[in-house]
Amino acid sequence: MATIVGAITTSHVPAIGGAIAKNKQQDPYWKPSFFDGFPVAHQWLDKVRPDVAVVIYNDHGLNFFLDKMPTFAVGAAPEYCNADEGWGIPALPPHRGDLDLSWHLIESLIAEEFDLTTCQEMLIDHAFAIPMELLWPGPAPCPVRTVPVCINTVQFPLPTPARCFKLGAAIGRAIEFWDNDARVVIVGTGGLSHQLDGQRAGFLNKEFDLLFMDKLIDDPLWVTRYSIPDLVELTGTQGVELLMWLTARAALPGGVNKVHSNYHIPISNTAAALMVLESV
Repeated sequence: MATIVGAITTSHVPAIGGAIAKNKQQDPYWKPSFFDGFPVAHQWLDKVRPDVAVVIYNDHGLNFFLDKMPTFAVGAAPEYCNADEGWGIPALPPHRGDLDLSWHLIESLIAEEFDLTTCQEMLIDHAFAIPMELLWPGPAPCPVRTVPVCINTVQFPLPTPARCFKLGAAIGRAIEFWDNDARVVIVGTGGLSHQLDGQRAGFLNKEFDLLFMDKLIDDPLWVTRYSIPDLVELTGTQGVELLMWLTARAALPGGVNKVHSNYHIPISNTAAALMVLESV
């Protein structure tokens, strides 16, 4: 059976892609506050050697728009091409898919009564491409196969934190029963607190962000007590992207060890953060 080695959660701010494209990793604004957080993640990935990454993220209008917005969508394609919106990282080589795991996840999740959109063709935007470039940098193709899992954080009504936690737990169960000896890492991308528009544009909540990160380790169900309006109030309109972090953590079936975390405020009016959690 497959093994879940752990989870990595990280921000996907488009400006990060711009910094990578312009080789600004050593820039004083970026290096100590953000990029210096990733060598530990690289070392951990070298140690656990994942074969597949299940990437939980939110689409920004590339595949789905307000007229057609699935609550949950799973990719089932042989490869995923980056077609970003033009203000993040430039287009990258395609990411390899894992059709066997994709269909196993789809069948398992539907059996657990999750209604999914199955995507046999799927483009990936900065929410997928930037975290993968941060975790596996360099000109060589990404060494892991991928399965995209997309959660709606754009068109209301959004799935509740409790529903996303259940989705993550179901993903974890499905992977554990996948008849394959692959090693799987869960990647959750987005947030943390930020609001890009409206009267509260620029809103950040460091206190809640750090509490949320702390609770993810030993008490991830804590955040499920909040409604979506609660989270919008606490983290900003786009801060609900923390649902991807919660889903990724829920996919780890047992306890976790925190290998590393990093938090920086602000990057492009967003609280940018990183966590590496190892399954125990």
